[in-house]
Amino acid sequence: MEFKELIKKIGERVEALKPQVNTEEATKNAFIMPFIKELGYDVFNPFEVVPEFTADLGIKQGEKIDYAIMQDSEPIILIECKHHAAQLSINNASQLFRYFHTTKAKFAILTNGIEYKFFTDLVEQNKMDEKPFFSFDITHIKDNQIEELRKFHKSQFDFEKIVNTASDLKYTNELKVLINEELNNPSPDFVRHFAKQIYPSIITQKVLEQFTILVKNSFNQHFSEIVTNRLQTALSKETIKQEEHEVEELNDTKIITTQDELDGFAIVKAISTAVAPSEKIHYRDAQSYFAILFDDNNRKPICRLYFTERRLQIGIFNENKAEIKSELSKIDDIYNFTESIKDIVKFYNELEN
Repeated sequence: MEFKELIKKIGERVEALKPQVNTEEATKNAFIMPFIKELGYDVFNPFEVVPEFTADLGIKQGEKIDYAIMQDSEPIILIECKHHAAQLSINNASQLFRYFHTTKAKFAILTNGIEYKFFTDLVEQNKMDEKPFFSFDITHIKDNQIEELRKFHKSQFDFEKIVNTASDLKYTNELKVLINEELNNPSPDFVRHFAKQIYPSIITQKVLEQFTILVKNSFNQHFSEIVTNRLQTALSKETIKQEEHEVEELNDTKIITTQDELDGFAIVKAISTAVAPSEKIHYRDAQSYFAILFDDNNRKPICRLYFTERRLQIGIFNENKAEIKSELSKIDDIYNFTESIKDIVKFYNELEN
């Protein structure tokens, strides 16, 4: 399974287990340790992950940080954990501040297992910043955030590379928050910037109030048009692509539907009937793959089977029509993807109802 899917699975796990996780220790075990594991670190190997990490803090001796991720016997990332219901703020990061300048670690994470806030020392060297340069909610993590998180994976960890992009990431995130606030609640200076370029007279308070509404509505309409245009372009491209596939399949005289493919179809159909009528599930064979569709519609792909004499693969589609391929050791391994198959079938079925 790819890194993106593994991280999203953690988000799903956290959402499902929250009601049963009632302590900070349980939060660590159920939410945070699996997260560290998916970053490529062995949580049971003290050469890689040290729980209850201690360092010499003078009068604060004996104080511990929850986890330290190690490299060459030195901490590179410090992690302070809170209960998942706790609000994260700079006020509950005091231990991170103290440990940051007494160790060689250049990154610190404050987390409650749902929110993750990443800190470094962009403002003053060897002193942890008060504002995170990167943060996300793992239950609603975006693809671009997963790509940033990937930089912290053990196989890709490069201190210089992360530091070089941390500043841009921090200010980009702060600008996005500021822009969002201005678009939803335009400030007088923001409104005046636009009004004075098109209004022919003095900008009075009454004019400013009028333009506040106009500026907000104009931006909303502009972004709505951008989204609409992109959706239309995407749909047009998808239509052309599907038509090309249909022509290719109609002209293909070398298609041989194998028993393995039919067996795979039977498994997918059996899984799908838990969330949709069985008559909604169809297949179309092609030379390079065996497609399983909802409503016999090429625009509603459930999955594709790539079965050859040497290899078995399944490609499962998500709601965005993105295909995620996985290896199978045997046909029955399709059952390992039951939830993903049910999710996409349920999505198509609910679109009709």
